[in-house]
Amino acid sequence: MHSDPAYFNQRRDKLRRRMKREHLVGFLVSKPENVTYLTGFSGEDSYLLVTEDHAILISDSRFTEQIREECPGLEAYIRPQGVSLVQAAARLIKKTKLSTVGVEAGSLSVASFGKLQDAVSGVEFAKTENWIEEQRAIKDREELQRIRTAVTIAQRAFLAVRATLRPDQSEKDVADLLDHQMRLLGARRSAFPTIVGVGPRAALPHVIPTSKKIGEDVFVLVDWGADEGWYKSDLTRVIPTGRIAPKFAKVYTTVLKAQKAAIDAIRPGVTAEDVDRAARQVIEEAGFGRLFGHGLGHGVGLEIHELPRLGPKVQTVLRPGMVVTVEPGIYIPNWGGVRLEDDVLVTRDGHEVLTSLPKELDEVSTL
Repeated sequence: MHSDPAYFNQRRDKLRRRMKREHLVGFLVSKPENVTYLTGFSGEDSYLLVTEDHAILISDSRFTEQIREECPGLEAYIRPQGVSLVQAAARLIKKTKLSTVGVEAGSLSVASFGKLQDAVSGVEFAKTENWIEEQRAIKDREELQRIRTAVTIAQRAFLAVRATLRPDQSEKDVADLLDHQMRLLGARRSAFPTIVGVGPRAALPHVIPTSKKIGEDVFVLVDWGADEGWYKSDLTRVIPTGRIAPKFAKVYTTVLKAQKAAIDAIRPGVTAEDVDRAARQVIEEAGFGRLFGHGLGHGVGLEIHELPRLGPKVQTVLRPGMVVTVEPGIYIPNWGGVRLEDDVLVTRDGHEVLTSLPKELDEVSTL
């Protein structure tokens, strides 16, 4: 991550401007990814208290040296043994004499919030939702470069594993090989548990890989991504492993057509609902509408699922710098499922597809 303290201070200043508009003099950041976004700190079990003039990272002695290395110049409060994160936050709120403090309702548990209120009297707490997540939705140049790196790693790993696929390999074998290959290519880890589903099991969008063999059916769905150290990628491809039957060809080409329609609709100013509708209409007109039961996609960055979300009734307006997945699917019980997924950047005048693996049916070779 960026080593210039000013880089993260700019992000905190943006949060401070919103705090000022909402009449808050303090903000307690409890979600780990948001702490990372605002400080560059990669450790866990830490909060960040942001005030009008200060930012204080609340952590423990395990991370003292790591904080010095990753967050030069950032003030840190290393809580003593026996003092919880909530108790440490309460001490700092008292010490800095804050009167109004925002908290992240989506990440601070009810129990922790109750303890915080009990420990600090006379402070007005405001429950906020997605303040920093909304800020994170717009990626800067460095973030985009990291996502591109995560895409490159994922794609190279897939091509390497794809070239060595054998009918006797299991779903789990393929998932493990992909995870290993991504690490060999520089990833810290996979972005999420790799999904591999053979035949009918591909109808389960988040299927867990098993001992079922690749050669037991005529296609396999693979959903994977790389974590390059901070930022993620997310892709899905369906590989024919036998004769392409007319039903498979119809389902596959419908999903591909739907994905292309959605990608073509992506540009600044359109809503997430508009993009979802472009894909959903294609699938409905082909007679598969009830078999596409999830949203079209989601933002990707420090988290594999983050803002913005693409789906029905989502009124979020797309803006340049957003990176979203576009992943329509058709899932037929006892037959299988087809999903195609690419990562797409919203640009100033349209969009850029960051992923480039072949997906035309005539490009996808069989074993």
